[in-house]
Amino acid sequence: MPLARSLSMTSLNGLLQCEDEDLPVEDLLLFEISWEVTNKVGGIYTVIQTKAKTTADEWGENYFLIGPYFEQNVKTQVEFSEPPNPAVKKAMDTMKSQGCQVFFGRWLIEGSPYVLLFDIGSAAWNLDKWKGEFWEVSNIGIPFHDREANDAVIFGSLTAWFLKELSCQFDDKPNIIAHFHEWQAGVGLILSRSQKLPVATIFTTHATLLGRYLCAANIDFYNNLDQFDIDKEAGERQIYHRYCMERASVHCAHVFTTVSQITATEAEHMLKKSPDVVTPNGLNIKKFSAMHEFQNLHSMYKARIQEFIRGHFYGHLDFDLDKTLFFFIAGRYEFSNKGADMFLEALSRLNFLLRVHKSDVTVIVFFIMPAKTNNFNVETLKGQAVRKQLWDTAQSVKEKFGRKLYNALLKGEIPDLNKILDRDDISIMKRAIFSTQRHSLPPVTTHNMIDDSNDPILNTIRRIGLFNNRTDRVKVILHPEFLSSTSPLLPLDYEEFVRGCHLGVFPSYYEPWGYTPAECTVMGIPSVTTNLSGFGCFMQEHVADPEAYGIYIVDRRFRSPDESCNQLTQFLYGFCQQNRRQRIIQRNRTERLSDLLDWKYLGRYYMHARHLALSRTFPDKFEMEPSAPPKTEGFRFPRPSSVPPSPSVSQHSSPHHSEAEDEDEDERYDEDEEAERDRQNIKSPFSLGALPQGKKKQHGEYRN
Repeated sequence: MPLARSLSMTSLNGLLQCEDEDLPVEDLLLFEISWEVTNKVGGIYTVIQTKAKTTADEWGENYFLIGPYFEQNVKTQVEFSEPPNPAVKKAMDTMKSQGCQVFFGRWLIEGSPYVLLFDIGSAAWNLDKWKGEFWEVSNIGIPFHDREANDAVIFGSLTAWFLKELSCQFDDKPNIIAHFHEWQAGVGLILSRSQKLPVATIFTTHATLLGRYLCAANIDFYNNLDQFDIDKEAGERQIYHRYCMERASVHCAHVFTTVSQITATEAEHMLKKSPDVVTPNGLNIKKFSAMHEFQNLHSMYKARIQEFIRGHFYGHLDFDLDKTLFFFIAGRYEFSNKGADMFLEALSRLNFLLRVHKSDVTVIVFFIMPAKTNNFNVETLKGQAVRKQLWDTAQSVKEKFGRKLYNALLKGEIPDLNKILDRDDISIMKRAIFSTQRHSLPPVTTHNMIDDSNDPILNTIRRIGLFNNRTDRVKVILHPEFLSSTSPLLPLDYEEFVRGCHLGVFPSYYEPWGYTPAECTVMGIPSVTTNLSGFGCFMQEHVADPEAYGIYIVDRRFRSPDESCNQLTQFLYGFCQQNRRQRIIQRNRTERLSDLLDWKYLGRYYMHARHLALSRTFPDKFEMEPSAPPKTEGFRFPRPSSVPPSPSVSQHSSPHHSEAEDEDEDERYDEDEEAERDRQNIKSPFSLGALPQGKKKQHGEYRN
């Protein structure tokens, strides 16, 4: 990579001639560039969308997002307007005068940030010229048949052109920070550096290209990180040019960041550079927050799920719904990467444990993983119809019974309960009972799967024998479609469904961050994650005892698959041993962790990256402690001093452990006291001001 080697961090120092006057913070402009601005493709859209309000609050009118223009997205998401900044308007006008279509407006999300969108199609006639220019500066050739890479070249060239037109108006003053997300935006960064623009650049990779490809091929990835022939692996998968674009972006950026510690390790081997800052992903907590109503919401939506269960298991409803726990896994249908293989094996072992110990707890597990289907399963639809018919019958008999009881009481009589129901009522109820008889087991899937004989989840269910038999304490339901409140089967949105469940299980093998367990956490639902997910690593770092707060972290990095599966089984079995009060206490603790995942606090890492980029690009204006990412002293939840949250047989002090002992331990739990202690463990974000010429801040002054 000749470009990456030739552009050292010090090569820009001689290019900037800073003026003597002070540089106010208001003069700084922040641009975030991503292919997923107003264009939902994957998880990066969620990152940028949820972070927008925090960044807009910090930067105000000086925060801009740059992305591609797609009419179908823009129609419902963007309100067009004129740029309030004259420099931005002039740069746009220059590009428009040369035939490029550039759009400006506000993105209609929380924070309403400004967006600047390039129409890729209007500039496509420049593709061959720009590919040639990109080859001259980077020696990276882009094949004509890779449309995504060609679009990335057009998008990057337009971005670099805009930044050049903009920076020319500032007479080389250090006014611009450009933050690029993923390889699709990386071309703009490479071209900006090759043109020596006075722009502080940041590059964030949310998952390495090659890492995702290798893990999808079921390769033992983490144990062989230092063994891969990177060029060979990228070439065999026909992504060598994309890999080069990603790697060049990483090495050209003033600051390189990634979303988690596990991805940082991956990037060190795949991209041959360690990140300067780890920038964890957050959430807009207000969207999920229900204040202290979240326990009530759990009860309400659990009742809705129980209604579905009554229909799905009609004729086999021989278990107590009040002693039934709902577990779920959700996400893309990546059988191994998402850990569905290990989860199913652990469920088989959990079923054995519950049966051997004659537990009265039943576990119903939902797999919410979209796959190709023909439509709803007839047997599943019939179950909901039978349930509704029974409900209507019960209401009819109840109304008739109530009328007779009412008339008898008016006469001052105690009715003969043997006569209050006549023969017709008995016949109606008997017919209702007969209608619930079924000669087949409750289905393990709600839809007719296309090519179900090769479906990995169904094949594993067949192998381990979890067919929803009466004797099984673990029941399985595959719902191969996104949840919707308009569904005739399970009329719940995803958020409502999550709130109604007891535990989310995400034993992922490859998960750079992991929004699903994070969403569970902010809704007060305990979850299982792994130390191979960014979320799991983050919680290990910031919570002294994650299990006490309902975050169960499976070790998939330093244990064999069988040992990891046993650990997951023990987590699930321990959760099944909890009584209702212990689950309520645990949900309270889990919900309090939402503060850790709020962009209000996680935004500090992005702030740190921007400040580091300024200090490296413009050292005569900005200087900060050249250390690791922000310190986390005091940014850590200690272990609660009260009752253990996840009792299991091994935790009992005597073989005659009783619920009375649990109640004694519960007396030590003080919700308000614990909540106040946890609030004190969140530190306020630090801030960085502009530095007047000759008034540099000293080392250590930016320590968080």
